[in-house]
Amino acid sequence: MRFSRRTEWNTEESVLARVHRERLQAGLPIADLTASNPTRCGFGYNSALLEALTDPSALDYDPQPKGLRAGREAVCGYYADHGVKVDPTQVVLTTSTSEAYSFLLRLLCDAGDEILVPQPGYPLFDFLAVLDDVRMKAAPLVYDYGWQIEPEGFRRAITPKTRAIALVHPNNPTGHFTKEWEALEVAAMCREHGLSLIVDEVFLDYGLGEQATSFAAGIEGVPVYVVSGLSKIAGLPQMKAAWIVTTGPEREAALKRLEVIADTFLSMNAPVQHAMPQWLETRLGIQQQIRQRVTSNLAELDRQFAKHPALERLKVEGGWYAVLRIPSTQPDEQTVLELLEKGVWIHPGYFFGMPESGWLVTSLLAPEQEFMTGVTRLIAYLGTDQGSNKM
Repeated sequence: MRFSRRTEWNTEESVLARVHRERLQAGLPIADLTASNPTRCGFGYNSALLEALTDPSALDYDPQPKGLRAGREAVCGYYADHGVKVDPTQVVLTTSTSEAYSFLLRLLCDAGDEILVPQPGYPLFDFLAVLDDVRMKAAPLVYDYGWQIEPEGFRRAITPKTRAIALVHPNNPTGHFTKEWEALEVAAMCREHGLSLIVDEVFLDYGLGEQATSFAAGIEGVPVYVVSGLSKIAGLPQMKAAWIVTTGPEREAALKRLEVIADTFLSMNAPVQHAMPQWLETRLGIQQQIRQRVTSNLAELDRQFAKHPALERLKVEGGWYAVLRIPSTQPDEQTVLELLEKGVWIHPGYFFGMPESGWLVTSLLAPEQEFMTGVTRLIAYLGTDQGSNKM
């Protein structure tokens, strides 16, 4: 039997995954510094949350390709809270931001076309691109007293095959918000080369300073497609509800094509669409808990790192991850394996496109006691076990 080349992935269990699984199966303790699922991190959810799924209107099958108007209006209300006016006609509901990306890749690209994606960044893009016969091409984020795009690196990455630039605002895992000067640079590139701009704003509400501006406001002369969803905004990854907001030149033509793409799948289910207004309206409760957790864990991380000048926590502006710079003494995979033996589970930086040595990525979402335990063990390992032998 012959399978498609687009699914020729290496599906063998990695060494890291195997060792992690075996430790779990043995019942050995693990301080999980990769935790990213808010439903499993000890947050308190509204006891009436599931009641929103019992709306009798959901028994009526009303296949609207762009999504039910009530759900799209709720999305507009969310952006109104951010000071941005969005009309329901601009919104297309999807089951996830992954599906939203796939719709946009089909809208904008032919087979073999390219999308520029800043790196470091989330590794999911590569799988989506392969499935849609598109190539993701890295464009550099650099660190110099904070993360920032490298404009000339972006320009060098653009080719005749480039169709769009995709930004994550704030970036995952660096926590970098796109600044006004960076947006102006990217917009100029898009206008010069006839590119679209895709902006992922799932972490928009989790800034660690002033509230960031949404790209849903649009950029003059640039087709902008903003993707977001309830997974992060309302801490509800299991409810599978997301959207695309379309702005800019040829918006109507784009929306007509997106409507056909969405109509081909009709993947949104009625109960979730009817529940979206309530879930978005009550999102602030879970957001407050998540922000408090992130702030507390970040403070604990800084408190412990302050005693060890060889370790550095890089500046983070939003989201719920932090990038750690450690002595580059061995491949990070080996460091992660040795940490796992000591009961700490953390991401090696190369998962996100960083070099293979000298970088770790921690989630800031774990319960405070578990996080403190994990960081304490991490520092004990880096400062003594690894340090005495290799630093």
